[in-house]
Amino acid sequence: MPDTDLSILNEIYDVIIDRKNNPVEGSYVCSLLNHRKGMDKILEKMGEEAVEVILAAKNKDHDEIVYESSDLLFHLLVMLAANGVKLEDIASEMKKRRG
Repeated sequence: MPDTDLSILNEIYDVIIDRKNNPVEGSYVCSLLNHRKGMDKILEKMGEEAVEVILAAKNKDHDEIVYESSDLLFHLLVMLAANGVKLEDIASEMKKRRG
């Protein structure tokens, strides 16, 4: 079975980093990164999306699990970028755990 191409996560992460470094008016990412609540806003969104994933899984709704998991992963990427955590850091940790 071939490995799943997850390069889209790198692409999205790169866009988030670009928005962090070069804010764009009207950008949702920028609105999260520069919200008056600071990190709390990003974490609230992560919590909201996590609950929605849990409910979708409880309901065994495949399409909703996929949709809400995508939202959760997106907001996780925003949180990582906001904290200066690179995807390479996560990959390295996962490889250590696998080995």
